[in-house]
Amino acid sequence: MRYLPLTDADREAMLARIGVASIDDLFVDVPREAWREELADLPRRKGELEIERLLGRMAGRNVAAGSVPFFVGAGAYRHHVPATVDHLIQRSEFLTAYTPYQPEVAQGTLQALFEFQTQVAELTGMEVANASMYDGSTGCGEAVLMAHRVTKREKAVLAGNLHPHYRAVVENLGRMAGHEVSALAPRPEGGEDILSAIDDETSCVVVQSPDVFGNLVDLRPIAKKAHDHGALLIAVFTEVVSLGLVEPPGAQGADIVVGEGQSLGNGLNFGGPYVGLFATRQKFLRQMPGRIAGETVDAEGRRGYVLTLSTREQHIRREKATSNICTNSGLCMLAFTIHMTLLGAEGLGRLARVNHANAVKLAGALDAVAGIEVVNETFFNELTLRVPGNAAALIERLAEEGVLAGVPASRLYPDSGLDDLMIVATTELNTDEDRSTLAAALKEAA
Repeated sequence: MRYLPLTDADREAMLARIGVASIDDLFVDVPREAWREELADLPRRKGELEIERLLGRMAGRNVAAGSVPFFVGAGAYRHHVPATVDHLIQRSEFLTAYTPYQPEVAQGTLQALFEFQTQVAELTGMEVANASMYDGSTGCGEAVLMAHRVTKREKAVLAGNLHPHYRAVVENLGRMAGHEVSALAPRPEGGEDILSAIDDETSCVVVQSPDVFGNLVDLRPIAKKAHDHGALLIAVFTEVVSLGLVEPPGAQGADIVVGEGQSLGNGLNFGGPYVGLFATRQKFLRQMPGRIAGETVDAEGRRGYVLTLSTREQHIRREKATSNICTNSGLCMLAFTIHMTLLGAEGLGRLARVNHANAVKLAGALDAVAGIEVVNETFFNELTLRVPGNAAALIERLAEEGVLAGVPASRLYPDSGLDDLMIVATTELNTDEDRSTLAAALKEAA
């Protein structure tokens, strides 16, 4: 059946039924600055062939990440994805699979979930993990809600260098639930005074490492201070490859670990879909949101897999659901699991070392450019530069010259006085030629 639009009478009847006067009333919780007052600059109607041509021309204006020297990160990273990953996830058994409402008949899907959970637990140094969240930011928001349930408190302290998108999710959930969120100011050079913000009212402390500016953070003193006050430490990461080299958050005292898994198995994909990783201590298992796959044996003693602790809103105990996230990012999770399996622990370690070595080379090349200052004392594969003038304008200029140089801090923190900072990331895909091109472009521009 072709699309049949609603009539004005249809709309009025539905609005009357739910008790609101206008469609705009349905969006009162969306900040006004996020509203678009005018329609998008697109034709109101076109034929299918014309639409394909129009959108094709629009898509042709994009610059593919792999076509130019690329140093953009700030939460999404360009890594090599082995061809095996796409080959396997496109098998029909995986590509068309959906939520296993009768999970015992989907043993392959459940085993993939179980293997993924095992990998995430080992990567983060935690005891249990779930079968993924939508992405890292929603995982962070769910972690804060979980901490409130565990501690019976409602105040979250957010490090200033937590990715602002993650912070926005926490603040939005907190605003809707009436919880308190205390967010510190960003400190690009690192060394935040997080300890002084923790008190006896604190439910959890949320700290990212490497942080949004690339700094590594020692979580141990923060964990101790949090635990002394009966609070939980939520450790966040956006670059999962860092866990191949950096000490796992679980070994540093974290109670909940959340982050973005996009770097393994998943391309940039214009910003999604991605896959959120979520792990915690065994004692908090029953408060963990999302789906959990478990291992068991059948009546004949053969190994089998099940969904366990399914207090989820689409299952039978939905009134006790720990989360309104109603599915896991199954295909992205599978891509992550396949890539991680291909790498193994040794391979991930080598990949992490290559990433860090490339970042060291990049820092050295850029620090040698007059007028350019590397802000970080520590970093993994991402760092922050102080540049002369406006970083956003500089990045736009370099983009016109065929170099995608990074992300201006002012884009993440508007009106924060960080206009002269840009965040650059380098992975195993950047070559010596890429680094030289960026350094030369910055030298000329500066």
